Amino acid sequence: MVPPRPSGVRIGELSRRVGVGQETLRAWERRYGVLRPLRTGGGYRVYGSDDEARARRMRELIQGGWAASEAANEVSAALPAEPPAAETPDLLGPLARYDSAGAHAALDRILGARSLDSALRDVVLPVLHEVGEGWARGELSVAQEHFATELVTGRLRGLAREWDEGIGPRAVLACPSGERHDIGLLCCGLALHRRGWRVTYLGPDTPSDALESTIGLVDPTLAVIGAVQPEPLHAAAPALARISRRVEVAVGGAGATAALAAAAGASHLGSDPVSAAAELSVR
Repeated sequence: MVPPRPSGVRIGELSRRVGVGQETLRAWERRYGVLRPLRTGGGYRVYGSDDEARARRMRELIQGGWAASEAANEVSAALPAEPPAAETPDLLGPLARYDSAGAHAALDRILGARSLDSALRDVVLPVLHEVGEGWARGELSVAQEHFATELVTGRLRGLAREWDEGIGPRAVLACPSGERHDIGLLCCGLALHRRGWRVTYLGPDTPSDALESTIGLVDPTLAVIGAVQPEPLHAAAPALARISRRVEVAVGGAGATAALAAAAGASHLGSDPVSAAAELSVR
């Protein structure tokens, strides 16, 4: 069964109705979370009547002399809390059954009911961790693990289609050469973008010379390097040390340690990818 398409309007129509520029609306969403759009199956944001009402209230308060952060606190006070874990749709079950339609329907409900941060940190990453643990225990096959990872990764890449938009600082994200697991890095990129960053995403298995060349071309504020295994980071450490003399470098993932980060002239991201994005955004 195909899930119903979320009702609402795209950001251009919301901008016209409310009388606020699209970039301002995006900033209110990313920085303050006062807008909570749903996502279509293709990953596009769709804003409902509640979003329109909150945007109008933000505009009124700011025109009345309130600072944007103060207005956001006022508007956010009326927002509903995130749903408790017991209400989270089952995602692991359909993934284990190779049920694409069921998995996408579960993701639709999760993304529609939660903020992007909560959906990634509290549902998507734990489910994929459980998939990996299930494979390690022999309860899930390699094929099931690959199916789950590819389906979820594909869906998250659909959410990333707009992450080069905006006027915020730029971050380059990559996995070092030899590291092919980028789901955590992808989640970090999505969380950074929600906070106003523009993201240049190189993804898995990025050679050091390609990373250095990209840094030189796009002149980012930050480079985030993620790895599940330590060996690729050890091999990339000399290049990261050179890069760290030009821009801030942060390394994260299960393969990163504080000692390895220090050897590469980088900071160590020891928390989950979403929390790491929040930490990077307040430096």
